[in-house]
Amino acid sequence: MSLSITTEQKQTLLWLATGCALLVLFSMLGPVLMPFIVSATIAYVLNPWLDRLCALRIGRLRLPRSVAATLLIVLFIALVLGLIFVIVPILKREIPQLQDEIPLFLDRLDQFLGPKLAEYGYNIKLDSTGIKALLSEQFAGSSDVIGKAILSSIRVGGTAVIGMVANLLLIPIVLFYLLLDWHALIERSAQFIPRRWTHRATTALLEVDDILAQYLRGQLLVMLVLAIYYSAALSIARFDLALPVGIITGFLVFIPYLGFGLGLVLALIGAVLQFDGAHGLIAVAIIYGIGQTLESFFLTPRLVGERIGLHPLTVIFALMAFGQLFGFIGILVALPASAVVSVAVKHLRASYFNSPFYRQS
Repeated sequence: MSLSITTEQKQTLLWLATGCALLVLFSMLGPVLMPFIVSATIAYVLNPWLDRLCALRIGRLRLPRSVAATLLIVLFIALVLGLIFVIVPILKREIPQLQDEIPLFLDRLDQFLGPKLAEYGYNIKLDSTGIKALLSEQFAGSSDVIGKAILSSIRVGGTAVIGMVANLLLIPIVLFYLLLDWHALIERSAQFIPRRWTHRATTALLEVDDILAQYLRGQLLVMLVLAIYYSAALSIARFDLALPVGIITGFLVFIPYLGFGLGLVLALIGAVLQFDGAHGLIAVAIIYGIGQTLESFFLTPRLVGERIGLHPLTVIFALMAFGQLFGFIGILVALPASAVVSVAVKHLRASYFNSPFYRQS
């Protein structure tokens, strides 16, 4: 029995192969696409606000879209810089104090663990002098290798810093043009959809838009609740930096792991600097343990997870996959991008179950 392929099927296979080739190309160009992906994500969030701003009237006048987009971008940059200006003074204040406190902390640790380690035959001094001696012994014979590694890392790191700065400067420019032509770009993109798939694609895109809107609303609620919780809990524990550390932990929770980790590190540093005993560290452990439990088992599942319909294993895989493809920025967009993919998979699954290939016995 010979299999004949129609012209239409050949064209379909050709366009599918072209689409797969483009996906491979995009994955290879991940670092180059980073500012465009970030700008498109921000533009998607800001576009409804831009439409409302353009609809406002000042007397008989309306703001041109270019002026409104510029104002909105300036406000967004101001918010980001404001958050940075909250974090930097805290680090600037805590790091020098921490350098002064580290020797005292190591002396206490040596007094506590030194006798116990000696019982097992480990005569190691955990004070600053002992640790310096231990490091000197380990790296005494490998100074040349370390020097070459440091020089190599400086070269690579310098190139990475230049690339990061260039991308950061490019994002506002790309964002401006995306906001300016957002609706025109959407219409042009819709024209590439095959006519017989227009209705199905439009339905799927509306579903994706609804899921992303619910995700953003849920994520903002999680950030607000956690910022209030951490600020209040650290204030009750009498931390001097309760308000800024709590706000940082809550507002950066949208960055998986990093937001919580940065807040935890700042709180631990504050506990070491402020309190003499271990009760400060215990308070931090309790506060952040409860906060992580609250976020993982109540807030995120109720306010975010159920809205976008992602299984926890899917979330973990998405974070790893997007992080591998697009680096740190991929981690930021992993959950909303996975919500988009989940809609496509759901429609593909329905088409598969209704196909003759599946139903034929």
